[in-house]
Amino acid sequence: MELSLPLDYAGDPRQAVDEVAALESAGLDAVWVAEAYGFDSPTIMGYLAARTERMTIGAAILNVYSRTPALIAQTAAGLDAISGGRAAIGLGASGPQVVEGWHGKAYDKPIGRTREAVELTRRILRREVIDHHGITDMPRPGGLGKPLKILTKPVRPDVPLYVASLGPANVRMTAEIADGWLPTLFIPEKAHQVWGTALAEGAARRDPALGPLRTVAGGLLAIGEDAAAARDLARPRIALYVGGMGAPGKNFYNDLAVAYGYEKEARLIQELYLSGRKKEAEAAVPDEFCELMSLCGPESYVRERVEAFREAGVTMLNVIPVGPEPARLIETVKSWL
Repeated sequence: MELSLPLDYAGDPRQAVDEVAALESAGLDAVWVAEAYGFDSPTIMGYLAARTERMTIGAAILNVYSRTPALIAQTAAGLDAISGGRAAIGLGASGPQVVEGWHGKAYDKPIGRTREAVELTRRILRREVIDHHGITDMPRPGGLGKPLKILTKPVRPDVPLYVASLGPANVRMTAEIADGWLPTLFIPEKAHQVWGTALAEGAARRDPALGPLRTVAGGLLAIGEDAAAARDLARPRIALYVGGMGAPGKNFYNDLAVAYGYEKEARLIQELYLSGRKKEAEAAVPDEFCELMSLCGPESYVRERVEAFREAGVTMLNVIPVGPEPARLIETVKSWL
């Protein structure tokens, strides 16, 4: 199992990169850069490539509406070149609020777009001449374009492609064609009941040449006799996703909370959050939800949590260190993996 962390995308990116670079020597294997509707991730990933030497630099995620498959492939090739072969590209559909509200694109065919982006990115990185007609036409019919192949030679023709997915059909597709999976709000003890069938069905159609599906998941990390209190720091994020990431009936994370068995709580969190009562929404998040998606407590307990994630199929533990000594936490957990 490898160890990674998500870059804080809401603050000062230079400071965040400085902090991540300092953790490389502590054993951190990878960093994942989100985008949302703030700073773009490729710019920050390029800066990370210049500031680090060993760790994998991943996008989590590039949405498949605001970028063409060709641009996704160019980003993968460019990042892999300047990092010396350390790129990983996470792809996904994001959500209707960002895609339609920020990018001004219709939120249609999310699974088909993601599948096409994965397949075309791979073909482009292999330097194939692209003549493809589907959701994306390359070249555009009736225009002046002609089939092309990428001008430069990628460092690797097989930059790992991860997919962020939650719904059964999307997870099935992920298990079939992606190198890795980026689930959100992952609870290892409940993962099989929610995604087990979809993962198995996708794996049955998977090309053996891809190897086993890699899974990146984790949560808050704090070790100490009083560290369990850090679990409450997960409340704002859970409330934001379950309550605020979409309208009623159009929130994938709310659907996930229901699938986990928190149906009444999910409905209440959404009602409170969308009415502007965010602190009440955070308070409505079940204690168990916070506990099971984090790694906070005495050392023996945190070691048990690490094993729970491993047993659930997680191959890269993605943690958010809490406290004044993140390097010590990274070193400690890395020694267990």
